[in-house]
Amino acid sequence: MLARAIMLHCNNALLAVLLAGAALSLSAQKTPNQPAPTSPLAVDHDPVRSPDSANAAPYTGEGVHKEGGGFVLHTDVEEVVLNATVLDGNRLVQDLKKENFTVFEDGVKQNIISFQHTDLPVSIALVVDNSGSMSKKRPAVNKSAVDLIEASNPEDEAFVVNFSDEAFIDQEFTSDVRRLRDGLAHIESRGGTALYDAVVASADKLAADAKRPKQVLVLITDGEDNASTLNLEQTIRRVQQLSGPVIYSIGLLFGDEMSHSEVRHAHRALEMLSTETGGIAFFPKSLEQVDEIAAEVARDIRSQYTLGYHSTKPTTDPGFRRVQVTAEGKGSGKLNVRTRTGYFPVVRGAKKERTATGQ
Repeated sequence: MLARAIMLHCNNALLAVLLAGAALSLSAQKTPNQPAPTSPLAVDHDPVRSPDSANAAPYTGEGVHKEGGGFVLHTDVEEVVLNATVLDGNRLVQDLKKENFTVFEDGVKQNIISFQHTDLPVSIALVVDNSGSMSKKRPAVNKSAVDLIEASNPEDEAFVVNFSDEAFIDQEFTSDVRRLRDGLAHIESRGGTALYDAVVASADKLAADAKRPKQVLVLITDGEDNASTLNLEQTIRRVQQLSGPVIYSIGLLFGDEMSHSEVRHAHRALEMLSTETGGIAFFPKSLEQVDEIAAEVARDIRSQYTLGYHSTKPTTDPGFRRVQVTAEGKGSGKLNVRTRTGYFPVVRGAKKERTATGQ
C-alpha cells in the first residue's frame, strides 16, 4: 500500500500530532515514581472524524451536564472511578444498589460517593493482530469485531489499530460501522507480533483523544508477543498509570502454529492484561466461537456498574494502590466482582472538566 509506505517515513511527524503530550521517552529501567514507557502509533492515512459525531446524543447521569450539542462530565480528579462487572456464577447480576457494594483500598474500607448502573457510551480501541499467522483468520475476526460494535451502545465511538511488528491506526475514532469495517479490512498480514507496544500506544490514544469517560480495549491476537520494545510488566503498569481502559482479550491460540510453551506464555500474558484492568480473557477453540465471544463482550460492557470514591490516602502518597470490591445480593450471598486491581494516584489539580462532544 503506497499510503502505508509513505506514512512509515513520516512516522515521527505524525506522532507529534497524534499523541502530543501522551508519549513519553523513558528508559526500560523504572523507579517507583517513574511512569512506564509508551509506544507510538503510526497513522495509515489522514485522521477521519466521525461523520455522525455532531448528532451523537449525550447520556445523562450523575455529574453529567448537557452543554450545547454535547455534554460535560464534571469529576473531582481525586475521585477513583471503578467499572465493575458482577456475576453470580456465570450470570450477570443487574439489580444491585449502591449499598450492596463495599470498596477497599489497600485493605481500608472506602466511602462510595457515586454510583451508576446505566448503559453508558464507551470509547473503544479495536486492536487486532495483523501478523503473518493471522492472514486466514482475519475475515472471521473482522466480522466478529463489527458485530461487537453493532451490539454495543449506538453512542459508542471506536478506532481501529492493526498491528504486526508495528501498530497502525487504520480508522480514527468514529461511530460509523461502515468506516470501522473498512479500517479492519486493511489486511497486510506480515511480520512479527508487537502486542505490548500496540496495547500501550492504544491506551495512550484513549487517554489523549477519547470523548467518552468510560474506555475499553478489545485485543484480538493469535500469538505471543515477539517484537515489542516493552515487556508485560511495563505494559500493565502503563495502563494502570493512565487509570486506563478495561482490556478484553481474545486469544486465538488453537492450531499447531505455536509450541506448548509459546501457547502457555501467550495465555498467561493475555490473562494478566485483562485481569489487572478489570476485563476478561477468552480463548476460543475455533473461529466459529469468536462471534459468540464478541456478543458476550458487548453484553459485559453494557452491564457494568460504575463506582466512585475518594481515597482515604492523600494523592501525594506515591505508589500502587490495590483495590478490592465486594458485593452481596439479596438472598444470593457473596457475588463475584470483576474490576481493575488497583491504580497509581495522579495529581492534576483540584478540579477537571472533560468535554465529551463529538466536535
